[in-house]
Amino acid sequence: MLRWIVLIPLLGATVNGLLNRRLPRRVAGLLACAAVGASFVMSLLVFLRLTGMEADHRFLSDTVATWMGFGNFQVDIGFAMDPLSGVMALVVTGVGFLIHIYSIGYMAHDEGFQRFFTYLNLFIFAMMMLVLGENLLMLFVGWEGVGLCSYLLISFWFSDEANAAAGKKAFVVNRIGDFGFLIGMFLIGVTLLPHLQGDEGVFSFRTMAHHGDLLGPVATAICLLLFVGATGKSAQIPLYIWLPDAMAGPTPVSALIHAATMVTAGVYMIARMNFLFVLSPTAMAVVAVVGTVTAIFASSIALVQNDIKKVLAYSTVSQLGYMMLACGVGAFAAGIFHVMTHAFFKALLFLGSGSVIHAMSDEQDMRVMGGLGKKMPITSKTFYVGTIAIAGVFPLAGFFSKDEILWKAWSSGNQVLWAIGFIAAGMTAFYMARLVVMTFFGENRATDEVRSHIHESPLTMTVPLIVLAVLSIIGGWVGIPHFMGGVNHFEHWLEPVFATHAAAGHGAVQAAAAHGAEAAHGAAAHHADTTMEWILAACSLALGILGLVIGYVVYSKKISVADTFRNLGGGWLHRILLNKYYVDEAYEATFIRPGYFLGKKILWKGVDAGFIDGLLVNGSALLVYMVGSVVRVLQNSMVRFYAWCFTIGAAVFFLYLSFSG
Repeated sequence: MLRWIVLIPLLGATVNGLLNRRLPRRVAGLLACAAVGASFVMSLLVFLRLTGMEADHRFLSDTVATWMGFGNFQVDIGFAMDPLSGVMALVVTGVGFLIHIYSIGYMAHDEGFQRFFTYLNLFIFAMMMLVLGENLLMLFVGWEGVGLCSYLLISFWFSDEANAAAGKKAFVVNRIGDFGFLIGMFLIGVTLLPHLQGDEGVFSFRTMAHHGDLLGPVATAICLLLFVGATGKSAQIPLYIWLPDAMAGPTPVSALIHAATMVTAGVYMIARMNFLFVLSPTAMAVVAVVGTVTAIFASSIALVQNDIKKVLAYSTVSQLGYMMLACGVGAFAAGIFHVMTHAFFKALLFLGSGSVIHAMSDEQDMRVMGGLGKKMPITSKTFYVGTIAIAGVFPLAGFFSKDEILWKAWSSGNQVLWAIGFIAAGMTAFYMARLVVMTFFGENRATDEVRSHIHESPLTMTVPLIVLAVLSIIGGWVGIPHFMGGVNHFEHWLEPVFATHAAAGHGAVQAAAAHGAEAAHGAAAHHADTTMEWILAACSLALGILGLVIGYVVYSKKISVADTFRNLGGGWLHRILLNKYYVDEAYEATFIRPGYFLGKKILWKGVDAGFIDGLLVNGSALLVYMVGSVVRVLQNSMVRFYAWCFTIGAAVFFLYLSFSG
């Protein structure tokens, strides 16, 4: 069934794409939903088969054909499911199915209804190719596929110049990251190829893990190059800039891209390549530091944004930073755990924001919202659940995964990273409380016309919200840690994937890699100091609750406090945060304008138009013309002139013969 898990969404996209508007809207929507639903059911069946196998043998594969092969180079078109890809497959197809259902209501009156569902199905196909690909090259095909689909979906309303620009920005920024990914993949190939037998796939994950000793000397270079790709897909510093602009697309697209699918691709890739990353303490340190800095950087920006989707977008960037922090300290299972729980509550929050925007006649500015809690009871209550979950309040899903990441950072000896992550968690709770108060509490600040149209969304939109709210509550219970009396089923499930493949080096970061290996084996040694774990968990819980309370009090009762902060030091800090640290402007001045000048003024006008067209093409044509002008004098159609030329030529010829003889 593995091949059909991937192919059925492609078939749905093909039918919708070919028939397009000739297909009734209801049929197109149901077809797209059925394709993803079938993929989810089959993923569940294969996953259940994995659960019935012995822990060390949980691996199912389906080789379709040989893609390319010459000499000892071979790449198969093949799919595989193990505990890691099984979790990802269920999350992608399950949350994707709910987003498809939601989209039927949200896009009901859009002219591009059929085209939208074509792109959604194509996106699920590419993401499943990425997740279930048996080798790195298959993963890369899916990797590029989700990049293409994100471009199509973000710029779906392409008649608006801002939307088209956002799609192009996402495409170009991801190409920068993908260049690093490609170089890293090439380095793997040239390192392994001379040592492989003909039947070993050079990019097969099992082959690479088996030959870790060969990759060890170049592990740091490979991992850093692959991480460049991950910073693009998973929106880490410095390539995160495309993700907030991606809010230009329809809200279901925001939920699909920013919750369970594309943005988690980089985290999944690092977790999949864990056998290589543990060989490089340097690469692990880079991943951890970049993730931590990204987490607090994006959280600080989200504190002051006024667009409801922009707040959630920067929240996604911050949460992705947490996932990278987990991978960087060797807690790959904790990172994937947060991928799963984040998919539930962030999809809920994005779809909830879409319900709000739908009711507010496409208004996204929170400053003109308010009072929606009474008029939208289902949307508001489910949104509250998502907010409490992302704030890390016990016993909702976000508490368990976020606390696990912070604990692994602390216990690996990276207390500085823990402190930064801890502060970012408090910021998250505060800005989410601010969003909730500005949107659902108080009086509505919109125009009379907008207020007259506010209503609860249809069932196609509210039912997915309810399902996701339930998952946001119970989704973390599969990872109840040992110190709370649980057995952390999620971590144990992933043990075979994150088993140690090699010993890392020495130094401070070695502790992180060693700790990751220990966690992968399910050892209980890191739970020995349960007192400290209880203290840190209590601090995380208290901080989450405190952030929510402060955010509620400030924006519902003490708005003067927010005004004081806004005017602090002449308002310079607020302006910096509101303008996102002027990163886009810095990139514009540093890279885009010089690149534009280089491309247009030098490469185009100087090299292309001036040298190639002007000198080589037009110059050679001018030379031929000049030679032709001279020769044309001799071709004047006058017989007497030709006779004289013949006579003179003959005389010269005979004179030459006479003297040479």
